[in-house]
Amino acid sequence: MVSRSYSNLLELASGESPSFERMNRRIPRIMTVAGIMSDIDDDPSESVCSDPSSSSGQMYRIIIVANQLPIRAQRKSDGSKSWIFSWDENSLLLQLKDGLGDDEIEVIYVGCLKEEVHLSEQEEVSQILLETFKCVPTFLPPDLFSRYYHGFCKQQLWPLFHYMLPLSPDLGGRFNRSLWQAYVSVNKIFADRIMEVINPEDDFVWVHDYHLMVLPTFLRKRCNKVKLGFFLHSPFPSSEIYKTLPIREELLRALLNSDLIGFHTFDYARHFLSCCSRMLGLSYESKRGYMGIEYCGRTVSIKILPVGIHMGQLQSVLSLPETEAKVKELIKQFCDQDRIMLLGVDDMDIFKGISLKLLAMEQLLVQHPEWQGKIVLVQIANPARGKGKDVKEVQAETHAVVKRINETFGKPGYDPIVLIDAPLKFYEKVAYYVVAECCLVTAVRDGMNLIPYEYIISRQGNDRLNKLLGQEPSTPKKSMLVISEFIGCSPSLSGAIRVNPWNIDAVADAMDYALEMADPEKQLRHEKHYRYVSTHDVGYWARSFFQDLERTCRNHSRRRCWGIGFGLSFRVVALDPNFKKLSMERIVSAYKRTTTRAILLDYDGTLMPQASIDKSPSSKSIGIINSLCRDKNNIVFLVSARSRKKVAEWFSPCMRLGLAAEHGYFLRLMRDAEWEICVPVADTTWKQIAEPVMQLYTETTDGSTVEDKETALVWCYEDADPDFGSCQAKELLDHLESVLANEPVTVKSGQNMVEVKPQGVSKGLVAKRLLSIMQENEISPDFVLCIGDDRSDDDMFEVITTSMTAPTITQNAEVFACTVGQKPSKAKYYLDDTAEIVRLMQGLASVSEQTLTE
Repeated sequence: MVSRSYSNLLELASGESPSFERMNRRIPRIMTVAGIMSDIDDDPSESVCSDPSSSSGQMYRIIIVANQLPIRAQRKSDGSKSWIFSWDENSLLLQLKDGLGDDEIEVIYVGCLKEEVHLSEQEEVSQILLETFKCVPTFLPPDLFSRYYHGFCKQQLWPLFHYMLPLSPDLGGRFNRSLWQAYVSVNKIFADRIMEVINPEDDFVWVHDYHLMVLPTFLRKRCNKVKLGFFLHSPFPSSEIYKTLPIREELLRALLNSDLIGFHTFDYARHFLSCCSRMLGLSYESKRGYMGIEYCGRTVSIKILPVGIHMGQLQSVLSLPETEAKVKELIKQFCDQDRIMLLGVDDMDIFKGISLKLLAMEQLLVQHPEWQGKIVLVQIANPARGKGKDVKEVQAETHAVVKRINETFGKPGYDPIVLIDAPLKFYEKVAYYVVAECCLVTAVRDGMNLIPYEYIISRQGNDRLNKLLGQEPSTPKKSMLVISEFIGCSPSLSGAIRVNPWNIDAVADAMDYALEMADPEKQLRHEKHYRYVSTHDVGYWARSFFQDLERTCRNHSRRRCWGIGFGLSFRVVALDPNFKKLSMERIVSAYKRTTTRAILLDYDGTLMPQASIDKSPSSKSIGIINSLCRDKNNIVFLVSARSRKKVAEWFSPCMRLGLAAEHGYFLRLMRDAEWEICVPVADTTWKQIAEPVMQLYTETTDGSTVEDKETALVWCYEDADPDFGSCQAKELLDHLESVLANEPVTVKSGQNMVEVKPQGVSKGLVAKRLLSIMQENEISPDFVLCIGDDRSDDDMFEVITTSMTAPTITQNAEVFACTVGQKPSKAKYYLDDTAEIVRLMQGLASVSEQTLTE
């Protein structure tokens, strides 16, 4: 049965508490390691993060999780009602196992069977599949499976990921929360099954496709350091499409609980990264060829690699006597009749563009009547994976178009289109590949589509098939592909004729071009494709993904991890073991014990939230700062990147507050003191070069502004489109670095801005100057607090940390370098947000007020 934590999490995820009566049935237990039985009725809130029996000497083990197991199941025909199980040789999950290597990696599969297994048989079937095939079946009640798979997956996620918006009830499924609850519950059941067999410290988990997109959250909640990869086999839509999904953030955060996320193409990855940027405010970085998103201290890597085919399996099918016999039959049917076969192999669904292909064939016969009677389009229509009104409409339209074209252009003994609307064995499809002169794939949207790959390898053939086709062994092979621009394999097949499937005329022209092309060019294109497909097979894909997963998870054991958030907002924070949350009790205690204190505070993002529209300090903040400044034991400095005019105006009520402006270029010890310059007077003639460049980018980037400070120029794109602003910022950074190469300035990018400032200016100068002033006055601070929120503040953190061993600070001084938010930093401590910073400063101010009244 579903574990007790399920209902609580689902309530948090969906706002409701559904009850699945048939879920109150027991899922059979599975033996995990010798002598240990795993029971999902155990409280899963206890994170399983170590196994004392695990051995570092054992080989790798990877748990591959998908909606369906790579298993065929059927009842015995002897009336005993027992089962016969066998591997599904056509399953990608089974094929990738060969790429991983049996000698080095043990593979366990978790997924559903295609056939329903009665409750009374489930325990026995589980034991057989585990012992014989190393498969762990996930049994789902039929009504739950229907709502999860045919409901949420096929009627809501799948259409949306293929760019179909539910603008009306007939166009894709409108969001249905009960179907979403079924999806969440099934993902939870999968997590329960995985936890029965996983050794969390050692095993890798590889989750496949959109059916299990929230599974990473459930696994990460159980074990913070699980080594988890996810590969999406469907397209990932643009942010404009994706953001219409009501549970958009839940899915993004769930995927980000993976360590590695894989996509077939850069477009799919780019759309995912754009969604993370626009909806979660997360940006990505590319380092040494690897892309990654920093998420709560963890780096979530992004992998872009299209899947391949299993060369060995396809070549073995090409060698079958059945294949040879079918090829002979097709040669007699087409080649001996002087007819050229064009081939389409597609699932019968709305996104495969079958009717568009048929209309292009009709247009070709109209525009080029010389091909009438000479070419035949064989359209193999695989059974649809989903079901519903849209599938029936596609079937009806396809049959109607085929009938019309054949009636118009057909004649006795000749039909221009042969529609095969029945399941074919794989060897039969391969035979069609062998004979077809051109393969047409006109899907309007498809995640990958391996039909072109299979066609290319089949056309390479073997000696026996070549002989049947009348080819000498040394004859160069040839093949032609007309493929849609909107399928995942298109970028990999540079020799194919790429078409927009919606442009019927263009597709018809491409078909004619493919038929008319000279044999030498066909051979060159085929050779190029064959070289790529044969070297980038499913084994190459699986090895590459696993190697990147292993690399990404290499530092798991060194990081300190803990979970935060509820329901599907759960995420894991992973930080350096020495990076800790600043304890209010500890710092207040240290504050009370000490008598000479130095306090350095950043402003924007520290005392003032970055998202705030009114950036001026509140009366509450002014009161807190004045309370700290009135304490004779304190020296308080506010360090800002803003101009000295602005900070002087804002903090004019604070008489004893030290101010540093423009990253420390200007410094003032208190309100009535003169401004000092921390570095030699800067030559600002460079502004005449930089400002026109910044203005140019401002004009072309809506929502951006230029701030002219006394010693610096800042281009800010906080209010611009995040993707376009980031892109423009990178261009501007390169542009400015180029034109200012000989000027005494540095060009740096920060949060939503690009800044040019004099060389040598940093907030670290302020920390050094403050400690130097105290040393000149023979004062050694025994308490130093420095708080900031971004990279510019790391210079201050570094100065006060290294000063702990210098004479400027008392030997046993209490030093606190604190950043805002849990992220990589040179600070040793963090607080979650500006609200916590203000509460901390208020607490210290209260201590000072009490001291003054005593």
